[in-house]
Amino acid sequence: MILLGWTAAKVAGALGFGLGLAGFLGWVERKQSAVLQDRIGANRADIFGWRILGLFHPVADGIKLMTKEDFIPRGVLRPFHDLAPALSLGCCMVCLAALPFGGEFEAFGGSWSLQPLPSPVGLVYVLALLGLGVHGVVMAGYASRSNYGLLGGLRGAAQMIATEVCMAAILAGPVFLYGTLDLQEAVRWQGRLLGGWLPAWGVFTQPLAFLLFLVAGTAASKRTPFDLPEGESEIVGYHVEYSGMKFGMFMMSDFIENIVVCGLGAALFLGGWQVPFAHLGGPLGGAVMLVSFGAKTCALIFLLMQVRWTLPRLRFDQLLDLGWKWLLPLALANFLATVWAVWWLGRHACL
Repeated sequence: MILLGWTAAKVAGALGFGLGLAGFLGWVERKQSAVLQDRIGANRADIFGWRILGLFHPVADGIKLMTKEDFIPRGVLRPFHDLAPALSLGCCMVCLAALPFGGEFEAFGGSWSLQPLPSPVGLVYVLALLGLGVHGVVMAGYASRSNYGLLGGLRGAAQMIATEVCMAAILAGPVFLYGTLDLQEAVRWQGRLLGGWLPAWGVFTQPLAFLLFLVAGTAASKRTPFDLPEGESEIVGYHVEYSGMKFGMFMMSDFIENIVVCGLGAALFLGGWQVPFAHLGGPLGGAVMLVSFGAKTCALIFLLMQVRWTLPRLRFDQLLDLGWKWLLPLALANFLATVWAVWWLGRHACL
């Protein structure tokens, strides 16, 4: 019973972390774009005269979305129209439970794991659910009975197929090097030191895969410059016929997909919860693990947001060319180089 309660608490904490950070990222995105464009940004919402740099805007946005009219156009396929936003948000939400927020620590006479749902195939689980989320995008475009929404859904499907295939090929190199599909074991593998001083993080052992992963991950989460399925300013997207909280669910799914991708990048390329030269044990060590993983995830999110406000949107043919003609061949070349390097090092180590 205690173990079941601990697991439920970890899953609830992971989901709360995702939702809370997604709401906060709305404010970060506004302020970061304002800094890059030399303006003030959102700062009008207040409570009793307190504005606190516009931090109440996410609260105001949430209230607005929940109280706004849920307008449903005539002729839509109502069951699919209602299910699409829940499917998109749900698929990326459950991915959070597989991320290794921390390792194990000893406390109260027992061993406690900070990974909500340990799995020997955690990486496959995350990639499968991220790919499944595109069904909500296609369903939204099709059920709206709008040509513009349908085109946005088709763009989303083509983009997701290209990026998910590339992401699987990109991660083949690190997975072969770590020898596991378990995200927790991949983090533990990176805890060793190369030459006695350099952490064996994926960013050092697989630098090309790390760069390719950032590109493919940004495209998989439909973030600028790869936001062609929605295209807020120039083209009409798959959620054109949505309003109120259903539109808000699509918006939240983009943020949470970004969090999942960055959390996956932190686990596979930045050592996850590992802190170099530090032995983490006890409740204090558990807290340090959580802070370490959260800080690395937020650093990657900040980097991708910098890209979001720096690069213009790609054309759709450019996006597909990038995926099939550049990312995939480079990922396969990186995988072959990794296999050769591991074989060569293993053979010479035996000699």
